[in-house]
Amino acid sequence: MKTYRADLHIHTVLSPCGDLDMSPANIISEAVKKGLDIIGITDHNSTRHCKLITKMAAEKGIFVMQGAEITTKEEVHCLAFFENTDALNKLQEYLDENLPDLMNDPSIFGPQVQVDETENIIYEEKKLLLNAINKSFKEVEVFVHGFNGLFIPAHIDRKKNSIYSQLGFLPANMNADALEVSKASSPEHFTATHPEISDFSIIRSSDSHIPENIGIPFTRFYLENLSFSEIRQALQRVNSRKIVTE
Repeated sequence: MKTYRADLHIHTVLSPCGDLDMSPANIISEAVKKGLDIIGITDHNSTRHCKLITKMAAEKGIFVMQGAEITTKEEVHCLAFFENTDALNKLQEYLDENLPDLMNDPSIFGPQVQVDETENIIYEEKKLLLNAINKSFKEVEVFVHGFNGLFIPAHIDRKKNSIYSQLGFLPANMNADALEVSKASSPEHFTATHPEISDFSIIRSSDSHIPENIGIPFTRFYLENLSFSEIRQALQRVNSRKIVTE
């Protein structure tokens, strides 16, 4: 079994709250500097930078979990990851169809741009990606699992846009592959006050919006090899695969 360092919650310049320095090249450079083996690309309600970053990261030996940070109708933030391009494309279609037609004001929220390898702008998203989509928490979970994806409620310890801040509890029938706590807390600390989360694997991620925050904190994965299947098994705590938060 090998050990891999992972940060599964990173925003690019496509997210309106993402710093202009969060280009694919800068993200990968920082991931290499921090010794990360796995990164999750999770822009708000968009997957448009995943494919390029996957290609560029592979050249540095880094495995990319492709997905998005989805804002549900209740304004709960959830990470969703998919193994293949077809499923990722389905997610993008789903987000495009269900994101309200409320336009971004770059002077207020920041630009929402997709860039190429040399940081040339190739697309600008007009809809505000920070908005909630027209689907509930449960509907998003069902959609993600319908395409064999991974569904992880994000930063559950926060007082805004978390499952606890928005719903007030963990739904009894929640089918999550893991839960995420932010760098402001720890699994041990949050479990002490919320023992119900002990039934789930708990990851810690950076939720980076600026390059220097990438990899602070990270989660250590114990896997046979770098693959989506192995990561799924570690989150499910099966076949001797596991995770340890840092």
